[in-house]
Amino acid sequence: MTTELMSYLPELISVSVIAIFMAISPGADFVMVTRNSVFYGRLAGLYSSLGISLAIWIHVAYSIAGLAIVISNSIVLFSIIKYLGAAYLIYIGWRTFRSTDNLDVGEQTSKVELSNFSAFKIGFVTNALNPKTTIFFLSIFTQVVNAETPLWLQVVYGVIISIAHLVWFGAVSLFLSQPVLLRKFQSYKRGIERVVGSLLIGFGIKVATTSNG
Repeated sequence: MTTELMSYLPELISVSVIAIFMAISPGADFVMVTRNSVFYGRLAGLYSSLGISLAIWIHVAYSIAGLAIVISNSIVLFSIIKYLGAAYLIYIGWRTFRSTDNLDVGEQTSKVELSNFSAFKIGFVTNALNPKTTIFFLSIFTQVVNAETPLWLQVVYGVIISIAHLVWFGAVSLFLSQPVLLRKFQSYKRGIERVVGSLLIGFGIKVATTSNG
């Protein structure tokens, strides 16, 4: 297996580098983790990060099965994913923008609680229904990953991509939920809510106009 792995080393390095850039690139996942970390505390941000990380496996599964090409070439399937994802982002964004909750972002926990499951679900759904992630995985598994790449190695690629997202968004959550930062956020609470809400709505609109081409 060592010899086999060495022959795929360039491919492994390419996937790893792309996975890092995919994780850190600004997008709906980042804004959602920021929202939950700042408004609902560290645990909410970490559970959202875990949701994003596990949602990656949905994309890995259909890519390995060859369904990514089917989805990208099917206007109906791609549109369903696209509009569901857009509607969800716009819904969460509007709720954030119009929030009248008494959020105390100066504390590690908010007066308005978000359950661990809800935080996980938000991260999971946001990533799972992102058509740009579908396109990303299509490009990886058709242009970077060789058709002869063993199944076990493709699963390893999935582990790398999933861990890259978990580490990055976990770090973002830990950073943004520091008490010193939360105390500063307290002074700009309403402004932050409106900015974050507007960004999520904007990403929702952007997702809705995403082309599968």
